[in-house]
Amino acid sequence: MAAKSNVENQFSFSCSFSVQELVKEPVKTIPQHYVRSDHRRPAVPSPTGARPNQMLPIIDMNQLVAGKDSDLELQKLHSTCKDWGFFQLVNHGVDSSILEKVEQEVEGFFELPLEEKMKFKTREGGAEGYGTTERDGGKFDWSDRFYMTTNPVHKRMPHLFPELPSSLRNTLESYILEVQKLGEKLLCFMAKALKIDEKEMMEYSEDGLQSLRMTYYPPCRQPELVMGFTPHSDSTLITILHQLNGVDGLHIHKDGVWLPVRFLPGALAVNVGDTLEIFSNGVYRSIEHKVVPNEEKERMSVAFFINPKFEATVGPSPSLINPHNPPLFKRVSLDRYVEGYFSRKLNGKSYLQQLRIHDNGEDNSASA
Repeated sequence: MAAKSNVENQFSFSCSFSVQELVKEPVKTIPQHYVRSDHRRPAVPSPTGARPNQMLPIIDMNQLVAGKDSDLELQKLHSTCKDWGFFQLVNHGVDSSILEKVEQEVEGFFELPLEEKMKFKTREGGAEGYGTTERDGGKFDWSDRFYMTTNPVHKRMPHLFPELPSSLRNTLESYILEVQKLGEKLLCFMAKALKIDEKEMMEYSEDGLQSLRMTYYPPCRQPELVMGFTPHSDSTLITILHQLNGVDGLHIHKDGVWLPVRFLPGALAVNVGDTLEIFSNGVYRSIEHKVVPNEEKERMSVAFFINPKFEATVGPSPSLINPHNPPLFKRVSLDRYVEGYFSRKLNGKSYLQQLRIHDNGEDNSASA
């Protein structure tokens, strides 16, 4: 989500550092501003005791739309959103030529000279643009990223999307149209699975706040010392992830352990965000995830974030609330929700917990 000028405390962005530039020369010692303290390190297992990468649950879009077992696939989507909060989507309908073009163009952007990329640098007091990410304690993620609002169109920063190289801009426009349609279909199926009227879901999300993040994770010879992306849950309804070059590194926190995950070639990863957990009144669960860099290979990804519309109130669906199923979360305006999310340091699902209503009926959102 796009941050506001007075809420940059969680993400303090700096363009003084570029990990991509750093690794152009052999790195004998990891600079201290990337080294995490022991309790915040990614705990990369040794090769002899390595946990094999977990294949994420697979949802087949064709089966959801028109398959003979569509009801079974819908139930599978429902149980996956409840138990995993993360899945890979196959037969998603996004043209493979567009996906390939996105990979080429995003790779081309990160190959530009630093001075060209710095034209898009994050400005003081904002979260959008190109740069590296400083976390709590002055430590930086082992990645360079470009983050920007894409919808509503009038919310786009004039110095970012409109100024991108035309080939990249046109490719991203095509890709955004595709994942917008895909996201809309998925949310409608999720509404159906939750037994919510699709119209209610569309009134909540159609033409909502959307953003995109391109991220470059350079290789790191000592991945156990750094964090490619700090553990967090997304603030979104759903996030659609395109892992561009097939290099794994995403880990999810499930059943008390961190699982490295892998995807099928051509699949898109989809995860439940905090606002969907709230909207489903806790039926669907957002999941904490992080990125650990690869020792030898660069990793690139494009994440597309789908959120409620600006006019929406973030809260449980009225269709799911009754005397036997009271609301688990406070209702807040989207502005307040965004401000609260971005004013806190990135720390798992801590902000979501601030919005949770206690068993005694009191809410815990006063400090959110």
